[in-house]
Amino acid sequence: MAEYEHILVKRDGDTITITMNRAARRNSLSAEHLTELLTAFREAGTTDATGIVIAAAGPVFSAGHDFGDVAARDLMGVRELLTLCTELMSTMQSLPQVVVARVHGLATAAGCQLVASCDLAVAAASAGFALPGGKGGWFCHTPAVPVARSIGRKRLMELALTGDVVDAATALDWGLVNSVVPDDELDDAVAALLARATRGSRASKAMGKQTLYAQLDRPEADAYAIALEVMASASQLPGAREGMAAFLEKRKAEWPD
Repeated sequence: MAEYEHILVKRDGDTITITMNRAARRNSLSAEHLTELLTAFREAGTTDATGIVIAAAGPVFSAGHDFGDVAARDLMGVRELLTLCTELMSTMQSLPQVVVARVHGLATAAGCQLVASCDLAVAAASAGFALPGGKGGWFCHTPAVPVARSIGRKRLMELALTGDVVDAATALDWGLVNSVVPDDELDDAVAALLARATRGSRASKAMGKQTLYAQLDRPEADAYAIALEVMASASQLPGAREGMAAFLEKRKAEWPD
C-alpha cells in the first residue's frame, strides 16, 4: 500500500480499511484529501480483497468540502474540485468489492454524500447526518444526488432545505444507513455485515454490484433489458455453475474465485 498524508490504509485478511485521517480539519475533503482517497480506492480495487471499509479518525466522520480550499478557487477551480469528488463517489460504486461506510460522529454535506455513495453503511448511535447548505450560503447540490437515491423525495427535501442534523435512528428509518449500533459495537457490526455481504463467488458478486448500479433508477423495461442479459451471461461463470451443482448435489459449494 502507498504512503499517504491524509489517510491511512490497512489490510486485514480480505478487508481493506481506508481511514480518513484529518481529524484536526474534521476530515474535510480538500483536493489533496480527495485525490488520496481516489488513489487508495483505485488501488484497493485492483487487489483480491473482497471488502473495503471507509472510516474516519477523530470525533467527526467528515464535515464535507474544505471551505478553505473552495474559497481559494475560481469557478473553473471549483468545477475541478467537484468533478474530483464526483469521480471518487463513482469509483466507489464501480469497484468489484463491497464498500461499507463505518460512520461515527457527524457526516455532513460531502461527508453525507460519501456515506450515501457506499454500497452499505453502519452507523454508531452517536452519528448524525446533514446537508447543511440549506441553512447556509452554498446549497448541497452534489451531495444531494446520492442521498436522493437512498431516502426518497420528501425526506431529501427536509434534509436539504432545513440543513438540520438527523440522528442515526432517523437515518436508519429513512434508509440512509443499514444499521445503527452502540458506539463500542461499531467495528464488530461493520465486520459482521461485510462478512455476510461478501459470501459466495467473488466474480458473481462484482458483476452483481455493477449491474445493480447500472439498472438503478432506470425505467423498468430498461432495467430488465440490462439485468436479463447480464444474468444470462453470468449463468456461465464458474461460480454460478458451482453454485447450481452444489445445490443440486446437496453439498456445500466450493467457490472457484
